[in-house]
Amino acid sequence: MKLRPVALGVALGSVWGVLLFIPTWISYYTGYGRLFLEVLAQSIYPGYTITPLGSFLGLLYGFADGFVSAALIGY
Repeated sequence: MKLRPVALGVALGSVWGVLLFIPTWISYYTGYGRLFLEVLAQSIYPGYTITPLGSFLGLLYGFADGFVSAALIGY
């Protein structure tokens, strides 16, 4: 069985994007995980903040990051 790099990239990119999107909203409303997101995501992704707009930016960054990483692994 051969891996399809684009399919793997879309799958992992979607998962990583959602895994940044949902915790951002949870942290925005409850404060839970705020320090984790500040240390991890804000240091890696420029412009990312724990706000509604930042959640969509994190979704895009996460998708791009996951897509490129998984596509490289797939090749």
